[in-house]
Amino acid sequence: MANREKYLFQQPDQPLEARIDDLVGRLTLEEKVSQMLYASSAIGRLGIFEYNWWNEALHGVARAGVATVFPQAIGMAAAFNWQLLHEVASVIATEGRAKYNAACRYEDRGIYKGLTFWSPNINIFRDPRWGRGQETYGEDPYLTGRLGVAFITGLQGDDPKYLKAAACAKHYAVHSGPELKRHQFNAQVNQKDLRETYLPAFRDAVKEAKVEAVMGAYNRVNGEPACASTELLVKILREEWGFAGHVVSDCGAIKDIYADHKVVETPVEAAALAVNNGCDLNCGWVFEHLVEAVKQGLLSEETIDRAVKRLFKARFKLGMFDPEEMVPYNQIPYEVNDCAEHRQLARQMARESIVLLKNENSLLPLDKNKIKSVAVIGPNADSRDVLVGNYFGTASKYVPLLEGIQQAVNEGTRVYYAQGCDLRTTEMSHWGRRPTSGFAEALTIAELADVVIMGMGISPKMEGEQGASADSDGGGDRLGLDLPGMQEELLKAIHAMGKPIVLVLFNGSPLTINWAHDNIPAIIEAWYPGQEGGNAIADVIFGDYNPSGRLPVTFVKSIDQLPDFEDYSMENRTYRFFKDTPLYPFGYGLSYTKFAYADLELDQYEVDAGSDFTIRVSVSVQNSGDRAGAAVVQLYVQDQEASVRVPNWELQGFQKIMFEPGESRRVEFALTRRKLALIDDDGRCILEPGKFTIYVGGQQPDARSAELTGQQVLNQVLTVTGNPVELEY
Repeated sequence: MANREKYLFQQPDQPLEARIDDLVGRLTLEEKVSQMLYASSAIGRLGIFEYNWWNEALHGVARAGVATVFPQAIGMAAAFNWQLLHEVASVIATEGRAKYNAACRYEDRGIYKGLTFWSPNINIFRDPRWGRGQETYGEDPYLTGRLGVAFITGLQGDDPKYLKAAACAKHYAVHSGPELKRHQFNAQVNQKDLRETYLPAFRDAVKEAKVEAVMGAYNRVNGEPACASTELLVKILREEWGFAGHVVSDCGAIKDIYADHKVVETPVEAAALAVNNGCDLNCGWVFEHLVEAVKQGLLSEETIDRAVKRLFKARFKLGMFDPEEMVPYNQIPYEVNDCAEHRQLARQMARESIVLLKNENSLLPLDKNKIKSVAVIGPNADSRDVLVGNYFGTASKYVPLLEGIQQAVNEGTRVYYAQGCDLRTTEMSHWGRRPTSGFAEALTIAELADVVIMGMGISPKMEGEQGASADSDGGGDRLGLDLPGMQEELLKAIHAMGKPIVLVLFNGSPLTINWAHDNIPAIIEAWYPGQEGGNAIADVIFGDYNPSGRLPVTFVKSIDQLPDFEDYSMENRTYRFFKDTPLYPFGYGLSYTKFAYADLELDQYEVDAGSDFTIRVSVSVQNSGDRAGAAVVQLYVQDQEASVRVPNWELQGFQKIMFEPGESRRVEFALTRRKLALIDDDGRCILEPGKFTIYVGGQQPDARSAELTGQQVLNQVLTVTGNPVELEY
């Protein structure tokens, strides 16, 4: 500290709340307000350094130089492995601390150098057109909640006193497009959908993971700006859930309150409205008007104190006001950043994220000893862009698909490469270049090869956040779900040659690949797989890793199966309410081995709604094939006699377990009252008496999954007796 006098707030042995009170009590109103902007000012007379709150860590430390780049969030969700995601988040925090420690030594306290990471994004991916769906953990509230808790607790660490890093659950709440209208859009949602779909993951983040921060969304929710909502920020977040951390606005969202939502007329009023309703930190500059707001009587200095104390509490918990040697994370050296061990973890996560969508006649895995030549073709075959998704760091080494294949094949095997076409061009250029001008080279090398591997799909330039996706006609969102450009035509031309084809898709959201599904023998969903993506895909293609990913989002057959994008009702959305037949269902994915499920048992088949029961569900799972592999055991609950509309069925348990060939074991789940309860039309959580079907297997209990896998799931019926009981949400 620059000041020699040891104030109470500088004394680590004093109670935390007393230290915070002492510090805030020494500040002028202007100094307090300066701490409520994301670029918080230094207060030299108290030895307080400037601090920039804005940092990102969606799938690795982002925008701050070299760091390990893990698969995009939607890919990590596809791994269905919360333990591995927890490990990844812990590594991200380790690298974040290493970089923070190094930056502080050189007095660099600028943007993206701090320990407050505005991740994870736990919005529900309700519509596949949303460009930022790639940042989420998919369409299911339970899966999103479990993975969100794993990521947050991994990022924040387990030290009893200090946070390793501060996580932030965003964007609270009811936020998933359209991007072009996000600054003025009013998401209208009923109480049932709000609490049945949009809030559960945030509830888990707050009540279970103890997330340090929550970021409000840009849009309004039922007329209230999300960053100044009495319903969301006061009644639910603070009063109902007991949230004790701080709330940050999305960047520019406070300006939206007066400039776009036009809820108030002036920036002074917007700043006061937000702070009065519990927003503590402004990513933006509108909170500069808070001094004037106090003078005008629009809010009290005590309300300012409340916000500033929350913010300083976060900084105290991060160890910023304690001697360096007291904070264990301050000892993390820079050398751990981007180390070999972390790159290997990125490869493992990429492997587990890959979903095998089709494998006709067991074309995969390829036997590299029988292949003398491979043609790698496609606009994404040698692309770095499709490795990283959005909100990414800088890898010291990138492995695209082409390089992964080159490194995996035997010495002497020829690997040919041709781009074939670009991602989206469909018309002749000004210089006379045809969109099919690359077909000839692609066809030539396909003719020479024993097998063709095609890297196709879309890219982060075509989907993402408003303004960040240069080639998106929808301002970040997608207007259609088909393979863009001439990709399908190229695929058809190669297919006509009769060569075996492996199609590898790179994308952050579903594609409608109906022709490919009907005609291409092997299809791999790779997402945006991170810096080690090419190696991970090659591991799957050549059998060094048995694919185990499962879809965290439904792949529809046509955009015509979707409701209007701006409709926030869950009617006919996601697997929980979808009424049509999808191309690929949520929870679906193939393996190189087979898993047999048998003897599904409940330890109770009848329970009283008024009792505080926990039902033990157990099933025998056996790897009945000849390859080691991971089973993703999924449990779904279906309410057969509900008094209101409820999901078709919904995921309420999953476990990813590795099995050797022939190995079998008993897998157990716990079903609590909360997992059987419904949300009524008033938003209340009610356990009703009636019949419940409990499904357990390697997939959803839907007809399409059974058709694609040739397997059925097991089921048992549970009876709940007694009277309806209202439970805590």
